Amino acid sequence: MTGRSLSCSPEGIQKAKKALIRYSLTQKALAQELEVTRQPIGKFFTGKPVDRNLFVQICDRLDLEWEEIVAEPASEPEINQDNSIDIDAIVQGVREKIKPVIQERCGTMRVLDMTQPIGLNDIYTSVNILDKITGQRRLGIEELLQQCKSQDFDCFGLNRITEKRLPGLEAVEKYSKLMILGKPGAGKTTFLKYLAIQCIGGEFQAERVPIFVTLKNFAEAANKPGLLQYITEEIINPISSIRDVLIYGKALVLLDGLDEVREEDSNRVLKEIREFSDRFPNNQFVMTCRIAAREYTFEKFTEVEVADFDYDQISNFANNWFKDKAVKPETFIKRLEENSRIKELSASPLLLTLLCLAFEESGDFPANRSELYKEGLDALLKKWDAKRGIQRDQIYKKLSVQRKEDLLSKMALTTFEGSEYFFKQKVAEQYITEYIRNLPGANTDEEVLQLDSEQVLRSIEHHHGLVVARATRIYSFSHLTFHEYFTAREFVVVRQSSEEALQNLVSHITEKRWQEVFLLAVGMAPSADRLLLLMKEKIDALITTDEKLQDFLMWVQNKSLNVDTNYKLTAVRAFYLELGLGLMPEISLDLACSLDNTIISVRYSASNCPLCFDRDLFLALHLNKNLLFDNINFFEYFPKLYLELAILQKEFLEITKDKSRNSKEKLRRWMIKYRNLGHDWKFSKNQKKLLIQYYDINQLMGDCLNSDCYISREVRQQIEDTLLLPIAEIKQRQQQS
Repeated sequence: MTGRSLSCSPEGIQKAKKALIRYSLTQKALAQELEVTRQPIGKFFTGKPVDRNLFVQICDRLDLEWEEIVAEPASEPEINQDNSIDIDAIVQGVREKIKPVIQERCGTMRVLDMTQPIGLNDIYTSVNILDKITGQRRLGIEELLQQCKSQDFDCFGLNRITEKRLPGLEAVEKYSKLMILGKPGAGKTTFLKYLAIQCIGGEFQAERVPIFVTLKNFAEAANKPGLLQYITEEIINPISSIRDVLIYGKALVLLDGLDEVREEDSNRVLKEIREFSDRFPNNQFVMTCRIAAREYTFEKFTEVEVADFDYDQISNFANNWFKDKAVKPETFIKRLEENSRIKELSASPLLLTLLCLAFEESGDFPANRSELYKEGLDALLKKWDAKRGIQRDQIYKKLSVQRKEDLLSKMALTTFEGSEYFFKQKVAEQYITEYIRNLPGANTDEEVLQLDSEQVLRSIEHHHGLVVARATRIYSFSHLTFHEYFTAREFVVVRQSSEEALQNLVSHITEKRWQEVFLLAVGMAPSADRLLLLMKEKIDALITTDEKLQDFLMWVQNKSLNVDTNYKLTAVRAFYLELGLGLMPEISLDLACSLDNTIISVRYSASNCPLCFDRDLFLALHLNKNLLFDNINFFEYFPKLYLELAILQKEFLEITKDKSRNSKEKLRRWMIKYRNLGHDWKFSKNQKKLLIQYYDINQLMGDCLNSDCYISREVRQQIEDTLLLPIAEIKQRQQQS
């Protein structure tokens, strides 16, 4: 009894069942007590092998002596090796014969909307492996939150993985029997194909024969052959010597896609794999399966997980993809760096492929990001399996793809409103229960609903990878981007942009973490008119009642009217708003640029501003010279302007040369007198907070207007004409219209 697994004898099963009744336990309750899933408990009570330690734990809990109920292990068939044969010569002979087959089956890849296959070695990016399965970590929500950036929770892609990574090839060398788990599109099949190509090319385990088995094809093969028969007759084409290769442990057996096997074939395929690996134990085995597919255990296989791509892997993939193409990889990577939400998706190899396809088409990402995200979701919800001819079992027959999206939208909004980026399994199941109980013809029995909700949650993780386990019994959306997308979808699609829904959304306009939700909602709305008008009302109302802030906006308006320029007046107002707020350390002019994209930010080329802009910017920088003056050569940037000011007032030169403590105040008075600039508004702490919020949500409005959303010409003009105006001016214009 030294093996790793034990099974219960028929007499032992009866004793165990009586013990359950004696202690008022169910199999489910026993599993919860022992902190395991129900599947191994079910195995125990049906006489199937379970882990030795768990077997003993179950017996201890039921007050049974494990030695008295354990079944005697079946004797394993012996395989005799013929020492008279030259196995090395046989291996090399088989390798030569199957090389064309392996190169044909594993040498190319084609996914999603690729127009033609691409060579595996031309695109392959090294895979990293996590020894610890992410969803099996014993961490609490607080510990998971500590791994995130506290400000924006951009933590589910590149920044999430803190576990040690092991290169994929090293993991295969380390473990003779390896089960590689991963989310949909994580690169499991590609890695197995790469192993086969490297092996047959003599670059990896050249002393072995690679055998690549697509388990779905094996399961559906005519006459249901055994695995050995399938390999010798259908995969190896046939080669009788393959049996000797297996007996002598000279094969690299690659079993791909256990999760793709249909439910009706599952037990037979599992039995075949177990018997085959037990019969030929000295071979190298690597098997792939999606995380959360089904609860089965291969006792002698070590389970690992494919890690998300890190920055180096993303760069390597992009360099391979765009090599010798019109779009350069540097351009793609630069745009990726500029958009954190899209960058987060690129941690998934499947979604990175989608991003490369989209970028290659136009040389940029779509301005309307909701369309890009929808394409990514369609890939995970429908295309990824459909393109490969895989039909998943319908876990819950009433839950169509659209209803799954509606369910995810409801979950997303509820959790996002509560800042629940991570949520417990029971909470997720409760959301699912509340949704499916209202479907037509749903069973309202609470126990049935509970079982259904468990299955639906596993289905969403296994089939689509949209909600995933982050630790034991703790879940989150796979990407913050998808959490935000489904939140926006609940307002726009599920609730059909009703007045109540839009008012609810707009109530969050000053919260920074909602900004991406607004951008996505505007992008996916058939018409964004009403939402944008409600946003504009909230923006104006933010500082309507504060007289000093209204005076400040009046100054902004008056300054902008004195500018002789072709720029939009809204953008000119934004320029003076930034000057007045003292945002000069950045000199970014982000808001002005977003409202008029013909403005070139002075961060890059200050001399391209019109003269009036130059004059006021120059003075503002002088006023803040303790922050910036030493870093800017004003004579280089503004030579004509400096001369003009010198001619205008001799006292200006005297002030700028003055090193006394009063020089700054003298300059301020000079600026107020001649340029109406440099006022010390003496805003209170609360007023400064309101102005910063006002600035940020106007920036959000500018981004929405530039997001390729559908908005009527009249509404766009109305919003642009009245942005950053004092409320008195807005009301006057409304009365005139």
